[in-house]
Amino acid sequence: MQSGTYTATRARLETYFDRTAVEAWKRLTSDAPVGSIRATVRAGRDAMRATLLSWLSGSLAGRTLLDAGCGTGALAVEAASRGARVTAIDLSPTLVALARERAGNAAIEWRTGDMLDPALGAFDHVVAMDSLIHYRTADVVRALAALAPRTSASIVFTFAPRTPALTAMHAVGKLFPRANRSPAIQPVPQRALLSAIGAEPALKDFRVGRTHRVAAGFYISQALELARR
Repeated sequence: MQSGTYTATRARLETYFDRTAVEAWKRLTSDAPVGSIRATVRAGRDAMRATLLSWLSGSLAGRTLLDAGCGTGALAVEAASRGARVTAIDLSPTLVALARERAGNAAIEWRTGDMLDPALGAFDHVVAMDSLIHYRTADVVRALAALAPRTSASIVFTFAPRTPALTAMHAVGKLFPRANRSPAIQPVPQRALLSAIGAEPALKDFRVGRTHRVAAGFYISQALELARR
């Protein structure tokens, strides 16, 4: 069952990415020139996407993959090019429409809605790149628990690690007027996250695998792999 904090955060994300930040997100995820700060975010996201995809098996031919929080679709397109049967979902209809347009003839099922919707079906792999970084530790673990029964091989996801740099950026972000803020990133202590994952019954059939941090200027994100035993 989804918590009240998960539902409230999801609503803020939908509003932000479908209305407030659409133009900025289009530019950030394109080849268009951007400022120095956004350039570090773009580079960081490119590095993180490459990391997550490298953790998946070989060619991915015939494997099913859920891109949970697909944004403008770069990861979904690359996974499809490696042979995966991809379902890509995002809260923002506007971003999904842009992703579909950019993908051209790529064989991807594009969906709008909640990445935890059980109607999406079952998958070999679930990838959640920077789609859980706005949620508290307990909600991150609840999300993973909801995805686990429908995942046969691995869940790879990112979280915002609690570092001095990220904590400082989080605090500075609160100084901006509320109308100009993005939904707050929630820095998560890695030890607490791993402890909560270990204590979650729905994740007992998964082991913690690889982890990798990407820190590129204003982009700081930590990847974690949960592999079915």
